[in-house]
Amino acid sequence: MAEKPERPDTRRIMMRPPHVEDGAAIAALIAASPPLDVNSTYCVLLQCSHFARTCILAERHGQPIGWISGYIPPTDPDSLFVWQVAVAENTRGIGLGGRMLEELVARPELARLSTLRTTVTEANDASRRLFERFADRRGGIISCKPLFEREAHFANGHSTEFELVIELTSRSHRN
Repeated sequence: MAEKPERPDTRRIMMRPPHVEDGAAIAALIAASPPLDVNSTYCVLLQCSHFARTCILAERHGQPIGWISGYIPPTDPDSLFVWQVAVAENTRGIGLGGRMLEELVARPELARLSTLRTTVTEANDASRRLFERFADRRGGIISCKPLFEREAHFANGHSTEFELVIELTSRSHRN
């Protein structure tokens, strides 16, 4: 009988807002997480400072293993726009992305949120499933429409980004 591969110890995962000192390690995590777009370390440093309250870092033994960057759009203060979700390859499959999303929207300073928004490409099945499961757990309604289109916005240099909008009808986590 073959042994099951050892699953990472999820009890030792800590989640917190990022600090500027985390920027380089977060940039490396994003770079190691295709198909995510790689942003400059400077961009990540801005996320860790200016947008720390709407971002979350998961770490184990002091090492980043998960990251969600997000912000509240100035024209939609009741929404959280999730920019990127990165999970270290050796930590995938344990539900870390969903746990980070839940912890992020549970922050008291984000209690007024009524929607969560993000974009995904058609080929990014993992991200789409993450957000669909999040919506299901919360009893939320999810809609999808093109936001930035391949030809019109990316000059054929990037796949169309579809906006997912999740109405947060339930503020409590349901199993």
